[in-house]
Amino acid sequence: MRLHLSSQIVLNKVPEEFYRPRTAVERSEITRCEKVPTEIFAKVEEGAADIADEICKLVNQRSNEGRNCVLGLGTGKSLVPVYEELIARFEKKELSFSNVIVFNAYEYFPLNGGNEHSAMAQLHAMFLDKTDINPQNVYGPDGTVKQDDVQEQCRAYEQKIAECGGLDIVLLGIGRSGNIATNEPGSGLSSTSRLMLLDATSREEMTMSFSSQEPVPPCSITMGIATILAARKVFITAWGDEKAEVIQKMVEGQITDALPASFLQTHNDAHVVIDLAAAGKLTRIVHPWLVTSCKWTDKLVRSALVWLCLKTGKPILKLTNKDYNENGLSELLALYGSAYNANIKIFNDLQHTITGWPGGKPDADDTNRPERAKPFPKRVIVFSPHPDDDVISMGGTLRRLVQQGHEMHVAYETSGNIAVGDEEVTRFMHFINGFNQIFGDEKDEVIKSKYQEIKKFLAEKKEGDMDTRDILTIKGLIRRGEARTACTYNDVPLERVHFLDLPFYESGKIEKLPMGEADVEVVLELLRKVKPHQIYVAGDLADPHGTHRKCTDAVMAAIDVEKEAGAEWLKDCRIWMYRGAWAEWEIENIEMCVPMSPEELRAKRNSILKHSSQMESAPFLGNDERLFWQRSEDRNRGTAKLYDDLGLACYEAMEAFVEYKPL
Repeated sequence: MRLHLSSQIVLNKVPEEFYRPRTAVERSEITRCEKVPTEIFAKVEEGAADIADEICKLVNQRSNEGRNCVLGLGTGKSLVPVYEELIARFEKKELSFSNVIVFNAYEYFPLNGGNEHSAMAQLHAMFLDKTDINPQNVYGPDGTVKQDDVQEQCRAYEQKIAECGGLDIVLLGIGRSGNIATNEPGSGLSSTSRLMLLDATSREEMTMSFSSQEPVPPCSITMGIATILAARKVFITAWGDEKAEVIQKMVEGQITDALPASFLQTHNDAHVVIDLAAAGKLTRIVHPWLVTSCKWTDKLVRSALVWLCLKTGKPILKLTNKDYNENGLSELLALYGSAYNANIKIFNDLQHTITGWPGGKPDADDTNRPERAKPFPKRVIVFSPHPDDDVISMGGTLRRLVQQGHEMHVAYETSGNIAVGDEEVTRFMHFINGFNQIFGDEKDEVIKSKYQEIKKFLAEKKEGDMDTRDILTIKGLIRRGEARTACTYNDVPLERVHFLDLPFYESGKIEKLPMGEADVEVVLELLRKVKPHQIYVAGDLADPHGTHRKCTDAVMAAIDVEKEAGAEWLKDCRIWMYRGAWAEWEIENIEMCVPMSPEELRAKRNSILKHSSQMESAPFLGNDERLFWQRSEDRNRGTAKLYDDLGLACYEAMEAFVEYKPL
């Protein structure tokens, strides 16, 4: 069973010469905008192996010379594939780490509870304890010391690095705010190891690796920028769409203390190693015509023309030959013969993505429509990772499908129970207790005892304490109730509302269990029961907690199983990916765009507002200060404005989709 198919989704097939140039001349041409040497790999495993090659080479070289190899290591999740590759080589006896000295790049501070959840403990668990590195050769800041002693500890830490001959290789990830180790924005070029206050973005990212329900400490003791730059070689790794923007700024942007990773542009042997997804905003990937000649696909032409429209401030049909020539797109003039021919081609392509019939228009010519007319009506399943992603991401389309007579099913993949605040539980428990007092004459002893038990737990609950299973159940019931209310508002019959409660989610913690075959079987059962003609699935895989990706992987794995089994229903099924909660589709990838009137947008907002526990008091709103309904409206209006700016129809808002074709 293939469980990670989402990682193989390639919306824009990137020619290999753009990320694996054949010659030094080709490399110098396509990387002209890049200020740090950057290696791009089609798969994470390939990138991890490339870094492991360099580390192994140096470790063995130092061993042959009778010298130690000194490594500075981080503990972010992006480093796990590299550590796994190094461990595999150690287990194959391809190298020994007996001559390796390790300096931990940072440590949480203060660690009042000791070292159990420290960064050093993470490094031991993910790498050190699985090799023959001598524990006496492992150094790192101590997060349990008194604050008055931190400065002296940092001085001793720097001195120890110097005594060991300096750092040979530093291996780090990069945070979404451009931090390396935990050098936050504002860190200076000359900064050495010191105490650092963590910003909200860093603490949110660290919750995924901080092996506890306790909150991430507010500070860290970190290896400084100057310390990192003094290393002989530096590797920065990043994988996935969510790191694409910060990688672009680091590699192609200006050097600034607002993005500490940009200081690596001054290093003479720094390397960025990333996958295609993380490279998605580099010029050679997203705007290759600016650095080299292109093999022009329809998507690439659409991307180029949209870029040209935004750059010139013109709609598509007003672009001229001069605009093409002055902005490096003369190749398209040669290809199409004139600006007009190219303009009309892309204008029509975009026009054909717009439809008010997301389920297909019956008895209509569907030659240029994104969805086929038959069968009609269709059986449709909307898979929603959390109990509100359906209305946040495609609430307008969902209502349109219901109104046009399709058999709508909504499948909520997880309970969403950890994303409910304790005050919501208190509010509902007060209601249940009051109901019992008024209508039950307090005869229900279960309600009375459970009320007192939960009330006592919440009163004594400390920050970081895990909820009891009873409280998680109540939080899940709250979200179920909200989802049912929203579905009723959208006229989805409750017998077609499915709560899948995928097992991977039920860890009770922010960090979830691995998604496995048990999760896929739950999805399979529903698919085989409904045999849908349309499936809608989450495509915004940059969800910071990873739930969307795991849910989408479960659906894709189930589809893959049915495809291998030759399921007849799948041959007449289309799968559409939506975004909206965390990102929006790039216009060159949009294959179906559903417009909304002001009234329909208001109805979508009302659907989202039915999920009252996810408003201001929701635990995981992220760094975006807007509520989910506000983010959704802004993105939908932004898509509509982009279509309008390009000279197409002007709508209040639009929801966009990309088709997924089973691999």
